[in-house]
Amino acid sequence: MSNFDMPPVSAYSRPMVSRAEWALAVATFVIGTGEFALMAVLPDMARTLGVSVPVAGHVISAYALGVVVGAPLITVFAAGLSRRRLLLVLQVLFIMGNAASVLAPGYRSLVYARFMTGLPHGAFYGVAALVMAAMTDPARRGRAVAGVFVGLTVAHVVGVPLTTWGGQVLGWRMMYGVITLMGVLALGLLARSVPEVAAVPASSPLRELGVLRRGQVWFTLATGAIGFGGMFCIGTYMTGVLLTVTHVPAVVVPLAQSLWGVGMVVGNIAGSRLVDVSPVRAIVVILSGSTLMACLFALCAGNMVAILLVISLMGGIIGLLPALQARLMDVAADAQVLAAALNHSAVNIANAFGAWLGGAVIAAGYNMQFVGWAAACLSAMGLAVFGLGILVQRFGLRRMPA
Repeated sequence: MSNFDMPPVSAYSRPMVSRAEWALAVATFVIGTGEFALMAVLPDMARTLGVSVPVAGHVISAYALGVVVGAPLITVFAAGLSRRRLLLVLQVLFIMGNAASVLAPGYRSLVYARFMTGLPHGAFYGVAALVMAAMTDPARRGRAVAGVFVGLTVAHVVGVPLTTWGGQVLGWRMMYGVITLMGVLALGLLARSVPEVAAVPASSPLRELGVLRRGQVWFTLATGAIGFGGMFCIGTYMTGVLLTVTHVPAVVVPLAQSLWGVGMVVGNIAGSRLVDVSPVRAIVVILSGSTLMACLFALCAGNMVAILLVISLMGGIIGLLPALQARLMDVAADAQVLAAALNHSAVNIANAFGAWLGGAVIAAGYNMQFVGWAAACLSAMGLAVFGLGILVQRFGLRRMPA
């Protein structure tokens, strides 16, 4: 039985698999663009809504909290539903949330709209991974599931910089309008290209919830929830640092976003290669690199060339995502779907906490580049938690079941 516990794939031809993979890549590209685009226009949004930049950061946290809440709930209660139908429903929710963001009259309503938009995020990625695994030969399922994240990384190279430029020229509401239209396009592709993939007959809420009894699952989720916070702490306030500390021209901000995205693409590829060797080693290497890059971000904030290089390297920390997913596959046994969704919940807890901590540092009166030191602390703490989990597993401490 494979890690994904899925039925045979003989019914799916190569062209059918390619069309489904393309449609899912477009959908994840749109979702990734919608998730991160606001980071680059956060100061402008804060100004138009009449709030401070740290308070405006709560809008990003609201989206992340929506992912945290929606991913496990939707995955558990939809355990026996058609995967294709669930993907379409989740995409519709994403479209509705972005449309509500365009129409939000003020700060509080925008927070609610972003929370709603985040609800389908984690479940979509988890179900998309399951669909591609079901359609692909077992020998290629790892690469197929990694392909689900391609749209997310390409979004940072193309989608986020373009919407950032559009947001700077036309305003952040127009940015969300474009993302809404892109979501409609992705919905059409999903409806046309993704075939009906039935849920595993044995899938049930109780079986999926069984993953919560496994101690190593909790250690892995905690590693992501804390350690990934370093990347998001810097990403949320990167534009502010570039404009107020590095003093770059506004036109450099989209370039920085593109470099961040290039780093994500490279990090996703390199991280997958590390995972093939050892998921444990990959997590240790990536979190160590994240700690170092966060320190350099604080130290190099005054130099444009150096900070752009650090930003590109910091984007590579996205390689932690497939590494954590592989680790969860090793320790989650037969509850793969919920584990996949919980991975995104953990990452978005990191998103919310990283944005909050960076805002707290700024609100306390420290210079904006000090978010780098806060990020370094989060990455190091995540590494420490993961190390503790490995010790518990390796030395046979049985207070928490492995």
